[in-house]
Amino acid sequence: MTERNFEFRRRISVVHKPDRRDPAAQPGADEIAIGDGWSILIPEAASEVLLTVAKDLQDYLFTSMGVSVALRRTDALAESGEDCIVLGTKADLPKLRAELSVARSYRLVASPGRVVICGNEDRGTAQGCYYVEELMNLREAPILESQDVSREPLFSPRMTHSGWGLDAYPDDYLNAMAHHGFDAALLFVGTHENPSEVVDRTPKGYQDFNNLIDRAARYGIDVYAYSYIKSPKHPEDPDAEAYYDGTYGALFRACPGFKGVTLVGESVEFPSRDPNTTGRLRLEPSPDGLPPTKRSPGWWPCEDYPQWLNLLKKVIRRYSPEADIVFWTYNWGWAPEEPRLALIRSLPQDITVQATFEMFEQRKRENITSVCVDYTLSFEGPGQYFAGEAKAAHERGLKLYTMSNTAGLTWDIGVIPYQPAPFQWARRWEALLKAREDWGLSGLMESHHYGWWPSFVSELAKNAFWSEGRPTEDLAKAIATRDFGSEAATLVVDAWHDWSEATRDYVPTNEDQYGPFRVGPSYPMALGRAANLPQAWYAMFGNHIINPDYGPRESARQSPGPARFPVEIRALKRMLERWQQGVDKLELALETAPEDKKAALEEMLNLGRFVPHCILTTIHLKQWWLLKQELSGEANPAQANDLLDQMVALAEEEIVNAQETIPLVERDSRLGFEPSMEYMTDRRHLEWKIAVVRRV
Repeated sequence: MTERNFEFRRRISVVHKPDRRDPAAQPGADEIAIGDGWSILIPEAASEVLLTVAKDLQDYLFTSMGVSVALRRTDALAESGEDCIVLGTKADLPKLRAELSVARSYRLVASPGRVVICGNEDRGTAQGCYYVEELMNLREAPILESQDVSREPLFSPRMTHSGWGLDAYPDDYLNAMAHHGFDAALLFVGTHENPSEVVDRTPKGYQDFNNLIDRAARYGIDVYAYSYIKSPKHPEDPDAEAYYDGTYGALFRACPGFKGVTLVGESVEFPSRDPNTTGRLRLEPSPDGLPPTKRSPGWWPCEDYPQWLNLLKKVIRRYSPEADIVFWTYNWGWAPEEPRLALIRSLPQDITVQATFEMFEQRKRENITSVCVDYTLSFEGPGQYFAGEAKAAHERGLKLYTMSNTAGLTWDIGVIPYQPAPFQWARRWEALLKAREDWGLSGLMESHHYGWWPSFVSELAKNAFWSEGRPTEDLAKAIATRDFGSEAATLVVDAWHDWSEATRDYVPTNEDQYGPFRVGPSYPMALGRAANLPQAWYAMFGNHIINPDYGPRESARQSPGPARFPVEIRALKRMLERWQQGVDKLELALETAPEDKKAALEEMLNLGRFVPHCILTTIHLKQWWLLKQELSGEANPAQANDLLDQMVALAEEEIVNAQETIPLVERDSRLGFEPSMEYMTDRRHLEWKIAVVRRV
C-alpha cells in the first residue's frame, strides 16, 4: 500500500466522499428524508454560482447518499410544491429575507416535503447547501431535522494558500475550499528578478490570473494577490508614480477581478528614508563594504510607509476602486512598541492592517525565555504584539485582519498536511473570537505557503467561525463517530486530547523551524561542513528555507542556545511521550472500528506515527549540537573519544529513526511534501540523509 509522489492529489480532489450512507438509518418523528423523486429547484435566471452549487448538491446526494434528484429551473420558486429542495437568494424568496443582512449568510427552513435554502446572495445560498451536506454527513443519511435556522459567517475574508501545489487551484480544490468555509485564495504575484513582469507571472512561472479569478468566482471565492513585486522607488522619487503604475497599476488594469493585495515588508520593501533603517533594499550591497548596523526597511516600521501605501493605493484604485489593500506588519513585530504603534496611527484610513496573532511572544519555561517564531500552535495567542496593534487599529477605525494559521497547519512541523490537535486549535479559535469582540477583528489569513488540507480540523474551524455553531467537544465526538464508528470514537477523541496537550510542550525556535522540524527525519547531522538537502528544480524555495548546519539562531529576546537546549529537550521528551499515548489509543481504536471505516483511521494513525519521528530527530539534533560543543573544547584525548563514541551512538539511533519513517511516507505521499519546498522527506530524501549520516 504505497503511494507515488503527488498521489495525494487524488484524495484532495474528492469533494464528496462516496457511499457515506448508513443503510440502517431511518428518519425519526421530527425528521425529513430526502429520496429519489425529489427535485432541486433554482430560479430561471440563476447565477453561475447558484447553478454551480445546485449541480454540486445534486452530485453530493447521488455520490455520497445514493439519491437521484432532478435539477429544475422555475419562475415560481416561492410557490414550489412538495418533495423539493428550493435554492434561492433573498431576492428570490422575499418572505425569508428578514433574517439576512450579512454577506454569505443564509436561512435554512426544513419541513416535511420541502427544504428551503435562502442566501443573502448566491454565495450565502452555497454555504447553506454545504451546511446541509454537513448535517447529512453527520447523520450518515439523506435525513434532516425539521428546523428554521439563520447563520452568518463571523470572519471574512478567510484566505488560504493552496495545499494542492504552490499557486495551483484546480476546480475540485476550489470547490473543497468553499465547502470548508474559505472565501479567498492567495496567489503569489511577481518576482524580484523580473520586476516589470507582474501580469500572469508568479515566482514559479506563468499563470493565467484572470482564468483563476473566473474559476474561483464560480465557487464564491475571491482571489488576493500576495505581492512579490519589487519596490525600488521611494514615493518622493519623481518617477515613482509612473513606476508603480507600471507594476501594481498594470496588474489591476489587466486583472481588475483581484479582490485585493497583501503587502508584507520582506517581499515589498522600498528604499525608506527612515533614519532607523539602512535606506536600501536587503540584498543591495553596503556602500562602505561593512556589515550594516541598522535593519533594512522591510524589517522596520518605517515612518514613510504611509506615503508608499498612499501611492500604491492611488495607482491600484485607479483601475479597481474597491481593492482591499492589506498591509501586514509581520516583519517588525519584534521592534519596540512605540514606533510600531506610531505607524499604525499614521496609516491611511482606507486600508486594512494585518498582524500575526501569536508571533514574537516571549514565553517562560523553567529558567529560560523563548520566543514564538513564525508560526506556532503551541501558544494560542493573542501575543502582545498583535494585541497592541489591534487595539491601535481599532481606535483608528481601521479594518483589521490577522495571520492566524487556522487552516490547520503552522511551521511547527513543516511536512505534514495538518496538525491533529483540535482542542489546542479550539483555544486559538476562542481567542480569535474574543479579538473580534474586543478589537473588531474581521478577516483571517489562515495559512502561508504551506497551504490547506481538508481535515476534521478545518471542519471544526468552520463550525467555530459561524454563528449557531456547536461546542467543539460535541462536534468532535460526532465527527469521530461518523468517521470511525461509535465504539472507536471515545478512544479517538481521547487521542485528540493527548495530541492537543502534547502540542503545548512544543518549543518554537528558528533553528528548529528552519531545521529538523521543517523537514523531519530527512534533516542531516553534520560534523564539519553541512550538506544541503537535494531540491526539485521547479521548487519556489526548495532548500533555501532550510538551514542544514544545526545550531542555535541567537536573538536578544530569548535565552542563549546552550541554556535553552536542555530545557527544550526535556519539553520535547514530554511532548513525545504524550503524543505516543495518543498513537497508542488510535491503535486500540483501530481494533473496534467498522471495516468500512478502518482506512480513514489508518490514514490518521499513519500521520500520528510520523510526528514522533520528527520530534525524535529534533531531540537528537539538540543532543548532537551539545556534544559537538563539548568536543570542540575538550583537550583530553580519552574524554574526546568518549564524546565521539556518544555521537556515533546518537547518529546510529537517528539512522534507525529515519529508516522507520520510510514506510510511513510511502503509505501517504502527502507526508514529506510542502508546496514551496516540494518533496523534502520522501524515500529519496530519507535515504540521502541516512547516507550523509553514515558518511559523517
